[in-house]
Amino acid sequence: MDINTLSLTNNEKIIFNLRSLFNKRGYSQYKMSKFEEYDLYVRNKDFLISDSVITFTDTNGKLMALKPDVTLSIIKNSNDEPDSIQKVYYDENVYRISKGTNTFKEITQIGLECFGKIDNYNICEVINLACKSLRVISENSMLDVSHLGIITEILKAINVPVEFESEIFRCISEKNPHELVKLCSEFGLPDKDTELLKTIATTSGKASVVIPEIKALLGDVIDSKALDGLFEILSFVDDDVKDMIQVDFSVVSDTHYYNSIVFKGFIEGIPTSVLSGGQYDKLMNKMKRKSKAIGFAVYLDMLDILNVNNNEFDVDVVLVYNDSTKLSQIKEQTESLLNIGHSVFACTKVPADLKYKSLISISDSEV
Repeated sequence: MDINTLSLTNNEKIIFNLRSLFNKRGYSQYKMSKFEEYDLYVRNKDFLISDSVITFTDTNGKLMALKPDVTLSIIKNSNDEPDSIQKVYYDENVYRISKGTNTFKEITQIGLECFGKIDNYNICEVINLACKSLRVISENSMLDVSHLGIITEILKAINVPVEFESEIFRCISEKNPHELVKLCSEFGLPDKDTELLKTIATTSGKASVVIPEIKALLGDVIDSKALDGLFEILSFVDDDVKDMIQVDFSVVSDTHYYNSIVFKGFIEGIPTSVLSGGQYDKLMNKMKRKSKAIGFAVYLDMLDILNVNNNEFDVDVVLVYNDSTKLSQIKEQTESLLNIGHSVFACTKVPADLKYKSLISISDSEV
């Protein structure tokens, strides 16, 4: 049956198509409980989008939390197999403050995790799947890719004090060259190092342009192996998604958890990212795991903005009948419309706020 003929919401269609996409690359579905011990989130609150968590006391006296995140639960409840590869995807509800409403919501989140003996192929595959996931949502999409290891190496090479690194990362993430220059002056950094950081913060574009430019600018400041590795990975992504990828070092995630490639996905018409991911070996290490890991999540609550803008109609056809209409007539007419792919709202009186493409009266259709 064609998924497009089914009466599903936009988000349901997206989930259906993403699950199919992940299955084809060997990812198996991971199911989990709706709640975890609250302590798991306390220990890793910086990893969460929001540190606000809904809690309750279990019958055994333990403080539990409605799950605000999926990745932490998967790591906690999976086996550590650093010499092999595990690929899982999830389609789960999480409970946290929504960016769009600033209130707690039950949010459907879908994503994937690849952990174990991660190599460049696995990283390339995940980036491919991130791009194709965005394409499932909209053709007008973009994936911004960065590498935290490169930025960290630069900061160490130019002797930025460790206690000021977080401020530098903040300025880079905000693309704020003016405050960055001010901070560098306070740190007493030479002008050439300040200009280097400004360029890192403000440069973005295709990998084939940006990476050679940054590499030439760095000279012998750092070893360029990480840059070369990033270039190789992005060179081998599928041809049909290469044009939607750009290198942007302002994409910054928490350096306590992420260590290498990080990325964010954007959709035209939505002011913030709808997809976020990266390599989080540091989180694995913090949770006493030897495996490496990379993954991403699609935040479906952010798509509500897109759905509101795109849903011009609530239903294709409003089918109007009266109190004397036979039940068999209503049923026959409804099924006839459904069979040719229309969605149908059958009623005796049309709701005032219902948006529809066409209206059919059973009495009119019999004339």
